Amino acid sequence: MGKITVVLADDHVLMRKGLRKILEMEEDIEVIGEASDGDEAIRVVMDKKPNVLLLDINMPKLNGIEVTKALKNKNIDSKIVILTVYDDREYLLELIKLGISGYILKDIEPHGLIEAVRSASRGETYIQPNLTRALVAEYTRLTQPVSGQGMKKNLTVREKEVIKYIAEGMSNGEISQKLGISDKTVKNHVSSILRKLGLMDRTQVAVFAIKNKLV
Repeated sequence: MGKITVVLADDHVLMRKGLRKILEMEEDIEVIGEASDGDEAIRVVMDKKPNVLLLDINMPKLNGIEVTKALKNKNIDSKIVILTVYDDREYLLELIKLGISGYILKDIEPHGLIEAVRSASRGETYIQPNLTRALVAEYTRLTQPVSGQGMKKNLTVREKEVIKYIAEGMSNGEISQKLGISDKTVKNHVSSILRKLGLMDRTQVAVFAIKNKLV
């Protein structure tokens, strides 16, 4: 399997250098391009076609939301991980609706940054754990009541454990390590949970977990 290719988009040179240094310490990650503003980010991604775009939300010319919309409209397959100093709920929710694959703060530990990139490359969504409850609160406020309320008893003990860890913001990889099972088994559990509860995504699972006191 080839390396995970990454483009860095941030208007601060020192931030890009720091991110590059952290990521390129990993044997499975390669930084293949950089951009210092939103317009350049779009051009570089379209040219390089990275697996993952690590994108600062507060960029000159076009901000992170505008860049995300533009790339989605162009049907670019690169996964987008937002890197920001903001923990604003509405920013986070809007970006998730646009289909981003990750949202992390700039004070994240290096291992969290690496996990976010790897999770995105696997097609998973990584939300920094300390942002998960803020996201769930905003999601609950703005959306219809989550279905699945009467189906709690149909869940297995293992599925309830997986739901708990999803609500805590863990990725599939982190859940597999926590439970001592394979990533594939975790994915199977997640698919079963979504099917049983009639839910669409991990965010709704997190809402369900909190409403049903599984966390």
